[in-house]
Amino acid sequence: MSGGAVDFDYLEGFAAGDMTVVTEVLALFQGQAEGWLARIDNPPEGWRDLAHTIKGAARGIGANRLGEVADRAERGDESLKPDLSGALRDTLADIQGYLARAGG
Repeated sequence: MSGGAVDFDYLEGFAAGDMTVVTEVLALFQGQAEGWLARIDNPPEGWRDLAHTIKGAARGIGANRLGEVADRAERGDESLKPDLSGALRDTLADIQGYLARAGG
């Protein structure tokens, strides 16, 4: 199920098809993302650290566009705040749809 904000085929392959692992990883990501969104809206002193954290988590689940935006933001460019927030929201919407289809 790739083609959206998240490459779920990548994630499913990484989890060896274990849907319990996939849904747990996505639930963890969703929980962390709520805090990230609040911090993006009010950039902390550690903007680069926040972007780095998001980049790693995004790449870990196959959210490639979010990972790319976070990579650029990690270089210290706070003007990417709307792009990062938008990509994160797109990723969360894609995850929500995936979990609904998977029954999670």
